[in-house]
Amino acid sequence: MAAVLLAFPQAHAQQPEKKIPVPADYREWVYMTSGLDMTYAAAASPHTGPSVFDNVFVNPEAWRTFKQTGTWPDGTTFVLENRMAEQNVSISRGGHTQGHAIDGIELHQKRAGQWAFYVLDKDGTEHLVAKPAGCYTCHEAHAAVDTTFVQFYPTALPVAKAQNTISKAYLTELATPPAK
Repeated sequence: MAAVLLAFPQAHAQQPEKKIPVPADYREWVYMTSGLDMTYAAAASPHTGPSVFDNVFVNPEAWRTFKQTGTWPDGTTFVLENRMAEQNVSISRGGHTQGHAIDGIELHQKRAGQWAFYVLDKDGTEHLVAKPAGCYTCHEAHAAVDTTFVQFYPTALPVAKAQNTISKAYLTELATPPAK
């Protein structure tokens, strides 16, 4: 599979930049969730364009540790796979199914206690999303556990609640009524 640029926040600059492969077997990893047309834009912004499914997988070793501790260990890697939605496929006359082609891959990886984000577009273009921009800023401000969106993972959120590892930022966000 393709390689993705690996780098870490400036505080850990001693870690060399290098390329890592997108794990060839990630679809055999632990499935966490799927989202359809997820966006962080204001609610007043209607969805435009074709629908997209996002499928999230995590490496099995990390999931085993998370289930025991409610925290993600070093070596945790999430793979978010983007697939275009299709309509009226085969006998289906309503709803959406996932397309066969992968439209993009995003990795969220933890090493030496630090998280980094990487994006591989369907055209093969690689992007590091450096702290404090983009993905990192949003995850840091809104993630339920350790910059991960556990609130969207139906099997992980109860674990985090039981282990009392939910972030203060997420708890505050829950307590704040949505803007109208």
